[in-house]
This record gives sequence, structure tokens and C-alpha cells, in this order.
Amino acid sequence: MISATEIDIQTGGEFARPNYLSEHSVRSWLLTTDHKRIGILYLFTILFFFAIASVAAALMRIELLYPTGGLMTSETYNKLFTIHGTLMVWFFLIPSIPAVLGNFVLPMMLGARDVAFPKLNLTSWYLFVLGGAFATWSLIRGGVDTGWTFYTPYSTTYANSHVISMAAGVFVAGFATIITGINFIVTTHKMRAPGLTWFRLPLFVWSLYATSLMMVLATPVLAMTLGLISLERIWGVGIFDPNLGGDPILFQHMFWFYSHPAVYIMILPGMGVVSELIACFSRKRVYGYGWVACASMAIAILGFLVWGHHMFVSSQSVYAGMIFSALSFLVAVPSGVKVFNWTATLRKGSIHFATPMLYALGFIGLFVIGGLTGLFLATLSVDVHVHDTYFIIAHFHYIMVGGMVTGFMGGLHYWWPKITGRLYPELWGKLAALATFLGFNLTFFPLFVLGYLGQPRRYHVYPPEFQVFHVLSTAGASILGVGYVMPLIYFIWSAKHGRVAGPNPWRATGLEWQTSSPPPTHNFKVTPVVTSDPYNYSPEKDADLDLASI
Repeated sequence: MISATEIDIQTGGEFARPNYLSEHSVRSWLLTTDHKRIGILYLFTILFFFAIASVAAALMRIELLYPTGGLMTSETYNKLFTIHGTLMVWFFLIPSIPAVLGNFVLPMMLGARDVAFPKLNLTSWYLFVLGGAFATWSLIRGGVDTGWTFYTPYSTTYANSHVISMAAGVFVAGFATIITGINFIVTTHKMRAPGLTWFRLPLFVWSLYATSLMMVLATPVLAMTLGLISLERIWGVGIFDPNLGGDPILFQHMFWFYSHPAVYIMILPGMGVVSELIACFSRKRVYGYGWVACASMAIAILGFLVWGHHMFVSSQSVYAGMIFSALSFLVAVPSGVKVFNWTATLRKGSIHFATPMLYALGFIGLFVIGGLTGLFLATLSVDVHVHDTYFIIAHFHYIMVGGMVTGFMGGLHYWWPKITGRLYPELWGKLAALATFLGFNLTFFPLFVLGYLGQPRRYHVYPPEFQVFHVLSTAGASILGVGYVMPLIYFIWSAKHGRVAGPNPWRATGLEWQTSSPPPTHNFKVTPVVTSDPYNYSPEKDADLDLASI
């Protein structure tokens, strides 16, 4: 693989100037077609929605401190968990890794100057902002109380819920997702550097490619479903309402046909990030690279076949339930392959417990708990018992927050020196990773117990004997909040005051590390040529490496 030194020699030492941060005018940012800047724009946008969703979650946890509630009415509580779920799923979890980290590093990992369609890439951000504006407008007008799933008849008949504007926001944001997926697919097919064959691609690229296929194929189904809700709500067309000749179960089939692949749209990119981190900080090639790559594709395919496990109690055929149960167990196999291969990569590795590695290890632990409890829910008898209880909330958050958000934080810490050219304070990074891990487990593990004991979700009044679990959960949420706020503070500080990172502070092998930090506007002055397999680490080459000094 061509090195940064070789590129500097070929370009007269002017390789790093100018970089993508050189022009600071607002106009240059709003009209940019640079994939790196668009990734940064997405970062600021999703953090805005993450903040709103987090405030809603904090208010819910405060309300749940006491069995009788008292802080808010039932309607307000319903609107809070709808705000939290809708903004967190469609305006943070789904776009976070692909739109932020994927936009920033994918072209560089491929040795390309930009994505295949730079103007479409900018268009996707504007569509995302427009969708977010519709969602924000629905909140200002009074909010939505249907839950983030928009289940009928709540979403089609209740007059005081501003479903149309919220559905329009998700609908428009879906087009941003589709455009991003198309861009990533074409870029991966057409813009790889010479010598970068399919089985020399970094595993993060494999995960983004599989995720992009799901984005393009699944998101239109959600758009159609939300469109049909609007038709029924506005004009009374009988689609889901039985009184009008419709079928409410049809909505569940359509919604979950999208939304279960959406679970993997959220988690697969996090898996790709963890593969990069495990390889880098154990200084080893990924064990069974080909199996991990193929596992991403298997998850993408099988993810379309398991939506019915959300409907075990929705009067579907028991035979259909058995088939969906078996397929749900099957989809766990490629996920297990990844966990096994990460563990095997760690074995006898030269492990460095840098901040990104701590997030990666936390991801593995939390994802395993979430995955195993998913197998409980794939079992028909268990699912009937815990369906619509706090057990579901705990399982979902262990996958989505414990997994995806932890993966996002690990990737952000890993590529932050590349994004800004500066290093963050490593000690504070480790403390944030520890606070996140401990706070998350204290927040959500008690909810497994609550669900098993039978407390239904979406209720803010509950039996007094459950209070101790809610108090523990609220205490954990406080610690988790600290773990999320700390990186925001030291990232802002490090962007100006952090030590200069250099082109490759982690001594990683990817092409994105063979250019300066921050990268030049067009990434590479000379297109790199790939001559070796990915993750070409060796003990001899890394003998003088001391990540502890960073």
C-alpha cells in the first residue's frame, strides 16, 4: 500500500494544503459538495435532534421516580415517549454512522476523491434538514402521542395528535436515507483505488455497503406506509380502519417489513466500526475476515425475512409465527460469527486500551446481552409473556443504544484526529467510556426485571413494588447523561487546543490514514495504489508503538 511519505515526495511536500477546513464562510459550508464537510453538517444536525430526544427521555425518567407520577398528565407522557422514539430512531440512530462517519471516511477508505454524486450528497442533507423541520414543527404545534411506530388506529383517528406533519418529516428524511444509500453503493462499485479488490475492502466499507442495500430497498416501504396513513387520516380512505373496510394488521406488516431491516440499518455500521477498532488496537488482522464480510451481507438479506416476530400476539397464523421464530434464530448466526471473530482477533493480540478500544469492548458486551435477549423474544412462548413490557424496552436499547450509539462514539473517537487534526485528552475519553458503560447498564438492566415481572411499557403509573427498579434506572440515566456530555466538552476543547495528531496517530493501515489530518479537500493528490490485504499489522512493524503516550 502506498504510504503517506511516498505521496508527500510525489507532491513536493504540499500534500496537506489546503485542507477541507480552510474556508470558514457560511456560504462555503451550505453549498459544499465535499463529502467531509457534509459529514460534519450531518453531525451537528443529528446532535440537535439527539439533544431534544434526550431531554424527553430525562423528563420521562424523572416522572417514573414515583409510582403515582404527578409531574405530567398521561397525554403529555405519551407525547414525550413519542418525541423520544421518533427523533431518536429516524433523526439520530439511522443517520448517525452512515451519514456522519460514512460520509466522512468512506471515500478516503476507498482511495477516492469524493462520493460518486457529490451534489446529490448535499441534497440528502437538505432533505434531512427539511424532514427535521417538519418533525420540529409538529412538536411546536403540540406533538404526537401515537408512539414512534404510528400504530393505527391512534395515528389515523385521534384528532389532537399532529401525525401528518410528523409523518411528513419522517417521509422526507427517508429520501435522504435513500440518496445516501445509492451514493455509497455506486461509490463502492465504481470509485475504488487500483488494487482495492472486494476482499481487500475494510470491514467498515462492507458494513456500509450492506446497510446501503437495506436503505434503498426498505425505506420506500416506510414511505408508502406513512403515505397511506395520511390518505386515511385526511380523506377517510379505508386502508387500515376496519370500519371503512381496512385492516389494521396490514399496517403492522408494512411497518415492520421496513422497521426490522431498519434495526440492522442502525446496528450494522456499528459492527463495521468495531471491526476497525478491534483490528487496530489489538494490532492483528481480523480473524476470518471473509466470514465477517459475508456475515454483513447475510444480516442484510435475512433482515428482510423476520419482521413477523414483532407480531406473535397480533393474531397471525401460528404456523407463520413458527417460521418467523426459526428465521429470527437464524439471523442471529451471522451476528454470532462477528462476535466470535472479534473475540478470536483479540486472542493473543497486543491490546492497547485506548478510548476507541474501550468503546469497542463495551459494544461487544452490550450487544451480546441485547442479542441473547433477542433470542428470548424469538421464542414464541417467552415473547407472549414479555410482549409490550419493559423487557422489550431493555432489549431494544441494549441493541440500539448500547450497541449502535457505543459504536458511533467509538468511531467518532477513532476518527476525531482525522476530522480535526487534533487529539482529545485520553484520560477524559476513558472516563467518558467508563461512565457510558456503567450508566447504561444501571439504566436498562433493571428494565429486564421489570418486564419479566409484567410491567407494561408506555405507562407512567405503576405498582409501588416496582419503584426501586425505576429509581435505579433513573440514577443510571444520570450517569449515562454525564458519559454523553463529557465527549461534547472535550471534543470542542480539543478542536482548538488539542495536541496536533499527525496523519496517523493510531498507526492504522487504512487508506484514510495515508493522508494528512485534516485531509486535503480532495483527499489524495495522487491516487493511492493498494498492494496488500487490509489490516496488515505485524508485531515487528509496531514494536515501537506506544499508544499510551497519546
